[in-house]
Amino acid sequence: MVNAYANVNEQVRQVLEVFRNRDIRNVFFVACGGSSALMYPSKYLLDREAKGIVSDLYSSNEFIHRNPVTLGAHSLVVLCSHSGNTPETVEAAKFARSKGALAVSLTNVEQSPLAAESDYAIKYGWGDDAVAIDTNYGIMYQIVMGLLEVRENNLKFGPMMNSLAHLQQAYDKARQQFAEPAARFAEGYKDEKVIYTMASGANYGIAYSFAICILMEMQWIHSHAIHAGEYFHGPFEILDKNVPFIILLGLDETRPLEERALEFSKRYGEKLIVLDAKALDLTGIDPEVQGYIAPLVLNVVLRLHANKLADARNHPLTTRRYMWKVAY
Repeated sequence: MVNAYANVNEQVRQVLEVFRNRDIRNVFFVACGGSSALMYPSKYLLDREAKGIVSDLYSSNEFIHRNPVTLGAHSLVVLCSHSGNTPETVEAAKFARSKGALAVSLTNVEQSPLAAESDYAIKYGWGDDAVAIDTNYGIMYQIVMGLLEVRENNLKFGPMMNSLAHLQQAYDKARQQFAEPAARFAEGYKDEKVIYTMASGANYGIAYSFAICILMEMQWIHSHAIHAGEYFHGPFEILDKNVPFIILLGLDETRPLEERALEFSKRYGEKLIVLDAKALDLTGIDPEVQGYIAPLVLNVVLRLHANKLADARNHPLTTRRYMWKVAY
């Protein structure tokens, strides 16, 4: 375990020490938008790995108004806001602490309102120079896998940390591998008015983020993230040969849901962009945790598609009509 802890972010290490002396029975993941989507894989991990700790995921404002009855001194609340000043998330941190919960926040801005309202704030890396293990996804897994190691003696903390140490090279290889396919996607779909995304399990969060944050927020393209398990309970009626779908296939236990949805879509659809984690080079990623790591790499692939699409449409990802421009 010495080698595993050698790779742990120092701020995370301090939080893990707090976990040792705190009886944590439930975890609440609380954020908005892309920061909320960031937490889906960690929620999936806890569902699969935790023996006694239960977890749930909330949009920040609903977390406050719903006021879960189990929120209290035995709770860990993990929050995230890139800027650290998302009003709903700042209030959620304050609310969590008022209930006696331990509030741990992720942000790219250490001296921020969210950091001030949290018990512990962890700064994550961002941008082209950031190393994968220190980015928001890497920090999230260090926290949740570390929690399970500390509180439940989970043996996958070592494989996870060693895999996160190899995550950057997986990112770099994925960017190189998908550069041309992403460019072809951008040219072929730049004039589409609607593009759906579909996934399940650990992948669902990145499909959700791509739909609401990239296509809707940043590109003004109609979209919806469809859960592969829900596809046959309504959404598949929208499919025809002219409707574009981005379909993700992961390596976790829910892959059969995604495969079933893809098989049907191939029968009746033609505009299908399939991103399959089996095509990724995951050298250095331990087989025990590849199902958890795959969404992180697929997310990099999706971001590459987003960048190419923005260029092809001459619509920068920074363009907004309302966000940060009007009162809301």
